[in-house]
Amino acid sequence: MSGTSHPSKVLADLLVRVDHVGIATADLDGALAFYCDTLGFELRHREENADQRVTEAMIAPPAGPDGTQLQLLAPLGPDSPIAKFLDRAGPGLQQLALRVTDAALAGDRLRGAGLRVLYDAPRRGTAGSLINFVHPRDTGGVLIELVQDGAGSSAG
Repeated sequence: MSGTSHPSKVLADLLVRVDHVGIATADLDGALAFYCDTLGFELRHREENADQRVTEAMIAPPAGPDGTQLQLLAPLGPDSPIAKFLDRAGPGLQQLALRVTDAALAGDRLRGAGLRVLYDAPRRGTAGSLINFVHPRDTGGVLIELVQDGAGSSAG
């Protein structure tokens, strides 16, 4: 970002929308109760993702399934990246996820632009999606997740 030079608009033709905002929590059921029972969000999808070492829930306003969602993330153990995030920063906003048409191509382009991308190839995310991450040191302090819709996926 500031002080860094990158080619312009490397993802413009791959970028679909903001997919979701990730929120780290140590208590998934408590977070679900707050967002759903208090604020009125609806649970769209819940799963345990052993690959990412998290339990997660995708929630959205009742208005419709095609908008930006919130992803509540709780660690499966102390070695989980979410556990490490909670130890370092406490509960709260953890990442911004961008829906792309091709996560592999997006990662390749960003690497070509000089950004650090976490995985060499996309990995399995929520509901069969493919994901990768751009290092926050290259994005002004924001962990950016790249999400490609997977077969049968209703949430990124």
